[in-house]
Amino acid sequence: MTVTVPARAASPLLDLVRPARPTHVVDVGANPIDGDPPYRDMLAAGLCRVTGFEPQPEALDELRRRKGPHETYLPDALGDGGTHTLYVAASSGMTGIFRPDANRLGLFNGFSEWGRIREEAEISTKRLDDVEAVGAFDLLKIDIQGAELMVFQGGRRKLAAAVAVHTEVSFVPLYEDQPVFGDVDQELRGQGFIPHAFAAVKRWPIAPVVFGGDFRQARHQLLEADVVYVRDFGRPESMTDEQLGQLALVAHHVYDSTDLAYHCLRQLSLRNRAVHDAPNRYLALLAGSG
Repeated sequence: MTVTVPARAASPLLDLVRPARPTHVVDVGANPIDGDPPYRDMLAAGLCRVTGFEPQPEALDELRRRKGPHETYLPDALGDGGTHTLYVAASSGMTGIFRPDANRLGLFNGFSEWGRIREEAEISTKRLDDVEAVGAFDLLKIDIQGAELMVFQGGRRKLAAAVAVHTEVSFVPLYEDQPVFGDVDQELRGQGFIPHAFAAVKRWPIAPVVFGGDFRQARHQLLEADVVYVRDFGRPESMTDEQLGQLALVAHHVYDSTDLAYHCLRQLSLRNRAVHDAPNRYLALLAGSG
C-alpha cells in the first residue's frame, strides 16, 4: 500500500519508493540534552513516528509534555534484561548503569564534577527484543552512557529489520568496564551494518590545559563520537524491498546522504519495485532543489 501523509509534509521521495508504512524511529535515551535529534525535520514533516525510551522521570515528563502526535515515550530502561545499579550523576547526561571512572574523568576538564555520583538506585532493564510495544523499526538512535552494546546484543532479532543505527561511541572510556568503539563496531558489523558517517565528533582538552580561556576547547584528543551505521548496501541481495526504501528515506531526510538514497533507488528499479525511472527522477528532484 502507499503511505499517506499530510499535504504539508509530502515528500517527493515517498512517491518514488512507495514504502509499506511510515518510517519508524526508536530513540533509546531520548533525553535531548545535546539538542534536537537527527530525525527532527523528518518528524516535524510527519514522515516518521518515534518510540522513545527515557527512564529518568523528569526528562520523561518533559518529553511527554512536548511530544507531537507521532511520538510515544516509554519509561523502560533498555539493556541486557538484568537488574543493575543506576549511578545518578551531577549531570543527567552522565547518569547510567556504568559507574563513572574517577581516574578517567580527572583527565578531562569539567568531567570530575559532571560525573560526580549523587545517588545510587536499583534499576531493572529490558532487552529490546522483549519489548512488545516496539515492532518493526528502521532507525535506532541511541545514547545511554556506555550501555549501547547491551542493547545491540539484546536486540539482534529486531535489529535484523532495521536499516540504520545512530549511536554514541567512546574512544576513551569514562565509565568503569565501559565498552569502547571497537566493541560496538565489531557487534554492529556482525549484524550486517557498516559505518556510514560521523554525525558528530567530540574532542576534549586534557586537564589541566586550557586553550584560549575556554576549558572546553580542544586540540586533538578524541573523546566520543556519534557514528551512523547503515545496512551493508554492498550486499543488496540481503535487503528486502522495504529495507531499501526505508534506507533511501532515512538517508535523504535525516542525513542528506543523497548518494546512498540514489543507490537504494537504483536497486529498487533493477527489481522493478520503484516507479519508472526513479533514479533519474530523484536526480531531477535534487537538481530542482539545488
